[in-house]
Parts: sequence; C-alpha cells; structure tokens
Amino acid sequence: MLRVEGLVKRYGDVEAVRDVTFAVAPGSIYGFVGPNGAGKTTTLKVIATLLRPDAGRVFIGDVDVLQHPEEARTRLGYMPDFFGVYDNLRVDEYMQFYADCYGVPTAGRDRLIGSLLELVDLADKREAYVDGLSRGMKQRLCLARCLVHDPDLLILDEPASGLDPRARVEMREILQELRRRGKTILISSHILAELAELCSHIGIIHAGRMVVSGPVEQIQREAGARVIEVRLAGGLGTGPHGEAGAGHAQGGADQPGAQGAVHPDTLATVMAVPGVRSVAVEDGALRVAMEGEDEAAAALLAHLVRAGLPVVHFAEVKSKLEDVFMAITGGEEQ
Repeated sequence: MLRVEGLVKRYGDVEAVRDVTFAVAPGSIYGFVGPNGAGKTTTLKVIATLLRPDAGRVFIGDVDVLQHPEEARTRLGYMPDFFGVYDNLRVDEYMQFYADCYGVPTAGRDRLIGSLLELVDLADKREAYVDGLSRGMKQRLCLARCLVHDPDLLILDEPASGLDPRARVEMREILQELRRRGKTILISSHILAELAELCSHIGIIHAGRMVVSGPVEQIQREAGARVIEVRLAGGLGTGPHGEAGAGHAQGGADQPGAQGAVHPDTLATVMAVPGVRSVAVEDGALRVAMEGEDEAAAALLAHLVRAGLPVVHFAEVKSKLEDVFMAITGGEEQ
C-alpha cells in the first residue's frame, strides 16, 4: 500500500532524513518508532504531500506521491501531531466542511457523517460545538475527518499524545476496528507499549536513518530479545527432583525479584543449556534470555525435564518494545 524509497530531506546543513526506505503492506498497522528529532514527522509530512523531499520517491499503491500529489491526497488521510479545529463550528458543520473540501457527494453525506461519528463514539455530539469537546473527543473528531473521503491509507502522527488512559484505550479500539474494515494505518507514537499491542509491523528510525523495518516478532527475534518464562511447582526454591533449597525454606522464593531465593542447582541447570544468555527472576518466575529458534526452546524444556525440575509453566513472552528499541538504537550509536 505504501512504498518509501531512498527518502532524503535537508534543512540547511542538517540532514533530517537520510535514505529512508520502507514498505507498508495493505491492511496492516505499521508503527513508526523513534526518539524526538529522529525524522518521524518529516517523513510523514513528505508522505502526506506537505513537504517535498530533496531525494527519493513515495508511492501509495501505484500513485507516485511526488508526481501526482492531488491524486495521492484522495487515497490518504493525514492526522498531524498538532492540529487546530474550528471552534466556532458544530461537530456536524465541521464534518460537512471537510466533506466539501474533498468533494464528497451531497447525496448520502449525512448518513456517511453519522456513521463516522458513530464509529468514533461521537454520534451524540453532532450538534455540540467543537470548542466544548474534551481533548480526547477532539482527537476522535479529527480521526473521523480523516475518514470522510474513505481513504485507503491513514497517516497518524502521535494520535494518542496528551490523552488520558481511557481515551488511549478508546483510540486503540477504533484503530483496530478500522484495520478490520481494511484500512492500512501508519502510526507514529512514543507510547511503545501500546504500539506493541496494536501493530503488526514496526520501523525504527534513528538520527534520520531507518535502522530496521519488518514484522514485530521478527524484529524482536533479530534484536536478541527472545525470553522464555519458566515456573516451577513449589516455587523457585525448588531444585531438581523437587528438593527444597535453603532459600525456599526461608520463604524467599515467593518474593518477586529475590534472586537469592532461587535454588542454586536450578540456576546451574538452566545456565548449562546451550544458547542461554542470562537468567533473571521476575514475579516468582525465571526469565530465560536465549538465542535460537523454536528448536532451541524445545531443547531447553527437554533439558529441564530430564534434570528433574518440576516445570508447570513454560512459555515465550514477548519482549517489551522499549527493550527492543533500546537494544537496536544502542547498537546504532556505535
């Protein structure tokens, strides 16, 4: 749905975007991740036809954005990180204004606007003045405005910025519904935990350059962020064949993060498995960081069982996207 090829944008001597290349598949939610000043907003503005790059090409479907910006605008909806609204308009008037801008036919327009306001849970605010809406409602109204011409691609720059937890949940549910309806969504955000729940693919931009792009799980693996959670019957003070260690006798195994409460033979057994990089304790479970594919995880489980450890839970846990981001950008600094 979206292809960005070799994008370059300079502001004087500053190269804000350096040879950025990535693609977004139809029907996916693509998270665009990067620190302040990394080049996210500049890249999104180029895609949205608001900036001309110094080099590179952008395609929405088969439309060359730089050669045919008017046609591209019919296929995208852009929600900037900071936007104004017409405070002296009612919600319905606001939507009608943008429908006029996009040339939406008047026949059936009222029904269209009603369905969009219902989608963003503002159907009961149709006659309310925009300046009387909360920040979260204004954000949802602007999202509805982006949809008035039925675009294929949504470009959302920090859509949850400044929202309270409830409003962020509401926004996330709306975006998931839009994906189910076939929309392709490119979203930038600093709330990385929510991107991990929402996005199927991510791209990490750092110092103006695209560091990595692809499916979330693939990037987690490539960043060396595979973690297996292991729980034992009787707690972490339980050693091979169920014997209790000194830490268990003191009750320490039930204390989250109490590394000293883990049976020493248990740690030795886990660390002896090829591919295991480290073992940590969190919430009464072992977090085993390891290299390798599914075969390596299966070998770990088999080794623990053969050693007599009473394994009652063994599952891969998704790494926090913040950890993956720090691992990747930390390496990029070098």
